[in-house]
Amino acid sequence: MSATVEGHPQSSAPVQAAYSYCEAVTGQQARNFAYGIRLLPAGKRQAMSALYAFSRRVDDIGDGTLAPEVKRERLEATRTLLGRIRAGEVEEDDTDPVAVALADSARRFPIPLDGLDELIDGVLMDVHGATFETWDDLKVYCRCVAGAIGRLSLGVFGTAPGAQGADRAPEYADTLGLALQLTNILRDVREDAENGRTYLPGDDLAKFGCGEGFGGETPPAGADFDGLVHFEVRRARALFAEGYRLLPMLDRRSGACVAAMAGIYRRLLDRIERDPGAVLRGRVSLPGREKAYVAVRGLSGLDTRHIARRTVRRRA
Repeated sequence: MSATVEGHPQSSAPVQAAYSYCEAVTGQQARNFAYGIRLLPAGKRQAMSALYAFSRRVDDIGDGTLAPEVKRERLEATRTLLGRIRAGEVEEDDTDPVAVALADSARRFPIPLDGLDELIDGVLMDVHGATFETWDDLKVYCRCVAGAIGRLSLGVFGTAPGAQGADRAPEYADTLGLALQLTNILRDVREDAENGRTYLPGDDLAKFGCGEGFGGETPPAGADFDGLVHFEVRRARALFAEGYRLLPMLDRRSGACVAAMAGIYRRLLDRIERDPGAVLRGRVSLPGREKAYVAVRGLSGLDTRHIARRTVRRRA
């Protein structure tokens, strides 16, 4: 009998090498994400690393210095590669380790690969210089670049047997992705401005006198920057509250993973709320020991149980 990884036959040496490559990319490029997925069993952790590595490739094309037309060509080539993965045409001896790992993951888990098409669509919005006048406009973008990732991840996690309301799990995963992305947008306000991008809705910027943008370490003269940040923080908290309904639907370790990743971003949100101007002075982050604490809380089930109780009270 062959060995198994998370209930599946053990992968061949080339596939394991492909997963090792994806896990290395994840550990180097996504520290917050890496803290969360280390709580998963090996098979799910590998699949999440493959999803991240493919997503990172898409993001790197969009964020790079290539001319817009070259970016579009490379993004469409990546979409073609995704089509080959979806059609089962990528074999284990393929020279692209990310494609090999993602193809194997898609065979092991019911991953909705169309979500990666949505990610490519979102990055193309960046390439085209899309702007967002309203929150509804921004939500379309966030659902492409983050909500889709939530639904892809749910394909790996699955829902626990008998989970109440599991038919709404994709919706909650999508909403949690929006919460994480809005937190990212707040954290990266200055960095995005320096790259010529503004993601916060134009309506909100105008409301708080921030229409001139964020080109320095201090807000524009006369702007209520703190008011703007607090307004967006409240929006993010409402999204977290709705998205957290997903946690009781997951098995223990998957729930721990999601609780850890979301918990790190909630703590970032707390820091931003306490000192809104910090996002103009540099990137707000958590020290490693605090991330480790959040991961331990996630693995212990404290956050999941607390959210489950709160969800039951709301339904009562």
